[in-house]
Amino acid sequence: MESFIIEGGRQLNGTITPQGAKNEALQVICATLLTSDAVRISNIPDILDVNNLIMLLTDIGVKVTKNSRHDYTFKADELNLEYLDSYEFVRKCASLRGSVLMIGPLLGRYGKATVAKPGGDKIGRRRLDTHFLGFKKLGARLIYNEERDVYQIGTSRLKGNYMLLDEASVTGTANIIMAAVMAKGVTTIYNAACEPYIQQLCHLLNAMGANISGIGSNLVTIVGVDGLHGAEHRLLPDMIEVGSFIGMAAMVGTGVRIKDVSLKDLGLIPDAFRRLGVKVKAEGDDLFIPYQKHYVVESFIDGTIMTLADAPWPGLTPDLLSVLLVVATQARGSVLIHQKMFESRLFFVDKLIDMRAQIILCDPHRAVVVGQDHRIKLRAGRMTSPDIRAGIALLIAAMSASGVSRIENIAQIDRGYEDIEGRLNKLGAKIRRVDD
Repeated sequence: MESFIIEGGRQLNGTITPQGAKNEALQVICATLLTSDAVRISNIPDILDVNNLIMLLTDIGVKVTKNSRHDYTFKADELNLEYLDSYEFVRKCASLRGSVLMIGPLLGRYGKATVAKPGGDKIGRRRLDTHFLGFKKLGARLIYNEERDVYQIGTSRLKGNYMLLDEASVTGTANIIMAAVMAKGVTTIYNAACEPYIQQLCHLLNAMGANISGIGSNLVTIVGVDGLHGAEHRLLPDMIEVGSFIGMAAMVGTGVRIKDVSLKDLGLIPDAFRRLGVKVKAEGDDLFIPYQKHYVVESFIDGTIMTLADAPWPGLTPDLLSVLLVVATQARGSVLIHQKMFESRLFFVDKLIDMRAQIILCDPHRAVVVGQDHRIKLRAGRMTSPDIRAGIALLIAAMSASGVSRIENIAQIDRGYEDIEGRLNKLGAKIRRVDD
């Protein structure tokens, strides 16, 4: 198992460019299953979750051409449909959460799919009910195979329908849209997720011949078509990586420029850091985070304590609360972090408390951070990464700590961040990868 050895206290300076968006990559790569024509996708991040999904598509018969490190062409013209129901395929799907996004395209094109409980981050229950309820609204039948612990979904042909989603699930919305693009008739999805990555998926599908309107809103209308064709698509930069770099620059930067961030697609992310007192300057499509000796947490207009809480888009993404929490430990002032969506995502704060962070974990969803304004610096420690976002938050904490830290289970970080140590070392960090 690989680990990071981090020498804390090193200052970052220079320019860094974010990778392509992980969550968008998982969606649009699965969308290539909807056509037998070639689909070319660029700016794909070279990360574990995406690479494993590409390998899984190769296993089922998708022809994958690697044009360059971040540029692939996918052609799903000869799939092995028998393999899709095999124990081996189900086992591989169970270890990769991104595989859940294959269900909609397979159901939409072939009328059947086998679903295992997917893997991924250990951040609490991540239910699939929204996906299943949407498929049922389209006319699919669900049968639970208790012996194999899988769901088998089938239909003669999906039919468009109106549905009100029980939650604005991003993967649920993506799956239902991909299932519905070739359904007979009109599908209307209300309370749809409308993140930029969902918008990007819809734009790709329309380029492939789909008929989707309402893109960017929570009311999406899909007029079914008979078939889709090839297209080309480029991924947005990863907003979570952009936010992670803002956090690093705030804590240990002496002037860091984040290039080509697609500012219009960042939503509330820059403002969330500004509420912690971090200066975030927009310069064209770049962000510049200058050196600050102190950053002071704002209070609400009535003088009450600042609260940062996640919410469906255009609210603040839950994936950055871990980073914001770490940044708050060295701010001047206090802040309440309220993680609403996942019940286990804040449990990594015990590791920060061991590093001398002043944090009160109120319950599985809320933590109060008492910022120390560098009076009590974090100290180095040995820790384990429980999930992608906690892993990058711990890395930021270790970079700002006094001494040498060790983070184990960094495969979790590799799932979402491409060559993170190499890119940060170019800015002045000192991070070494070791294999135990």
